Amino acid sequence: MIVRKTLSLKSIYEFTGHHLTWLTGWMLLVTSMYYFTDWTFITLPWLPLSLIGTAVAFYVGFKNNQSYDRIWEARKIWGAMTNNSRKLATMIKHFRSEDSPSDFSTEVRKQIVYRHIAYLYQLREQLLKPTQWEHVSLSWVFGSFNQIRRDKFFHDFKEELDEIARNNYLSKEEKNSLEGFNNKATQLLDKQTQQVQWLYEKRAINMMQQTTLQEVLNSFYDEQGKAERIKNFPFPRKYATFSFVFVCIFVFLLPFGIVGEFRKLGDAYSWLSVPVGVIIGWIYVVMEMIGDYSENPFEGLHNDTPMLTICRTIEIDMLQIIGDPNIPKPIQPKNHVLL
Repeated sequence: MIVRKTLSLKSIYEFTGHHLTWLTGWMLLVTSMYYFTDWTFITLPWLPLSLIGTAVAFYVGFKNNQSYDRIWEARKIWGAMTNNSRKLATMIKHFRSEDSPSDFSTEVRKQIVYRHIAYLYQLREQLLKPTQWEHVSLSWVFGSFNQIRRDKFFHDFKEELDEIARNNYLSKEEKNSLEGFNNKATQLLDKQTQQVQWLYEKRAINMMQQTTLQEVLNSFYDEQGKAERIKNFPFPRKYATFSFVFVCIFVFLLPFGIVGEFRKLGDAYSWLSVPVGVIIGWIYVVMEMIGDYSENPFEGLHNDTPMLTICRTIEIDMLQIIGDPNIPKPIQPKNHVLL
């Protein structure tokens, strides 16, 4: 997630600058062909071209709106997980039955908090696994370019990721018990329910407290399922594909329409169609790219939900609630990006 208020010119160029090259070449080719050959028949009336441009703008706007909804839903999911994690920590700390000694089951309560932190990082890891429709899975240069970009983000946060890998929130036996399961995060939630049930059977908590704790644990199943739905159900490919096709058609036709309009001002003015066409085409291409890169909020690129930062925030809150002395530092932005 980009955290600076406005993008720098360098960031804008890194994201979209390579499109200026082929846009300039295409506009220059059509303008040169028109200027030096005087083939007036290749020009298009401006009215139908403007109608196409308007229709494409509406279509791309609709796509971008739906793509933003996916990002915002993903952020709301992790916001709910943050709130419920705090609830879980404070309830685990304070819920006790009347006939339970004050120091009874302290270790088990701590294990539940530690396991929940491990669960969050495990869920993040599962959500970051690329699917075949995401940018990092594309073939040829496009996929490798985005893979390099993703690897750079991960490299910037290598110290924090290594620190997480070193944390022993799960015992070696429990880690080994997760091997062979496709969805390790779900198995960790199942273990949580098992230990809450143990607390009840040992009368460390009463029935009402057990029910409340289980409701909070069930909420993580719900939020995890919502996140997995976004991850595993792509933005409808016809909407995405035809938006790209329509932008390509408009940009292809654009120089044939504007060169004739500028020619009306005089022969020399025909060359103004090159910079004007590049600007108009670039705007449409960027609108398409923004929606395209916003479809997948769990991809590990710049528009993602900052799951690592959220997990660290939850980790700090939960450890402080139970009074753990080993509190990690919050994640700080690297190059104005939070992972």
